[in-house]
Amino acid sequence: MVFGHRRVSLVGLALLLLQLPAAVQAREVPSEACERTPVQLYTEVSPAVVSISGLSIDPFDQRQRVTWSVGSGVIIDDKGLILTNAHVVIELDEVYVSLGGGRVAPAEIVGVDAILDLALLRIPGAGAGLPVARLGNSDDLQVGEEVLAIGNSMGLEKTLSRGIISGLNRNMPIRPMNWLVPYIQTDAALSTGNSGGPLLNRCGEVIGINSSVLGDAENIGFAVPINIARNVIPELLEHGRVIRPWHGINGRMLDFTLVMLLNFPLMPGFLIETIEPGSAADRAGLVAGSLPLQIGQQEFLLGGDVITKINGEQLTSLAVLMRIANAFEVGDTVEVEYFRDGELATIEVTLPERPRMPGDMPD
Repeated sequence: MVFGHRRVSLVGLALLLLQLPAAVQAREVPSEACERTPVQLYTEVSPAVVSISGLSIDPFDQRQRVTWSVGSGVIIDDKGLILTNAHVVIELDEVYVSLGGGRVAPAEIVGVDAILDLALLRIPGAGAGLPVARLGNSDDLQVGEEVLAIGNSMGLEKTLSRGIISGLNRNMPIRPMNWLVPYIQTDAALSTGNSGGPLLNRCGEVIGINSSVLGDAENIGFAVPINIARNVIPELLEHGRVIRPWHGINGRMLDFTLVMLLNFPLMPGFLIETIEPGSAADRAGLVAGSLPLQIGQQEFLLGGDVITKINGEQLTSLAVLMRIANAFEVGDTVEVEYFRDGELATIEVTLPERPRMPGDMPD
């Protein structure tokens, strides 16, 4: 019931990987490269970090026809390919990148995935020779590791902040369906303008793309793991979007607070909060939440079905949910066990291709 990006043949995948910029492919880094100071790492990586600005034009808005937005990005190819957040560029009519040293260039949007909050930009005619950041391996991260963030913080270009990894596999349902992203949590200072900039390990490798902060909380920021970005870059380059099955469900994994609120049997599961009209879940008759509740900074929508198993496997964690999801293809029929009104029931759901949505690249 959860989305997974489309699988490609082994031959097709190999061809796509061969076409990827070298920086996008995993590489080993000498151990001595991980023993440098923040000053040395900043000197190496900051030239590959760009400030992104752009404008959106609404001729029907009498108060503010033109809106400026700012964010950050990181160059991953010496010919001008830039990785950033989707929400930085998704509504912009014109996009510009500042390369430092007073150089500003227009950029075009190559691909966008609003669910993962990732986007690719390209500087037309950039040629070769741009500074490039290396991409690391976000699967090997540990809580407590030191990290650095570089970005256009509050409009201050190439601002450096320092912190640690505070948590892994965090569930942050702040945009439709991106609850599936296992965010990296960090206490490195992030603010407006940092979105789309790199989160770095002590080897100077990009391990995440900084994406959001938690409300008014202090030093609680989140980054999209770089391995997730690496996995979808081929599709963004080829199609301008990620093609995936369309379950249409938004929600969150049950935690102790929700179990108590719902008077739910002590078993793991996924609470459905909203369902997209016309999606597989909608057509199958699954039920979304209808009772809003706010506890502290968190907002819940209660009353929906709780999915307990998919194809017979218990949903014990977000990691299990993701592993199951990534095995699905468009057209698959999935057996879903769910809890409703004090009883367990089972239903079969067929997954169509997710249609183009607001925020996707146009044809």
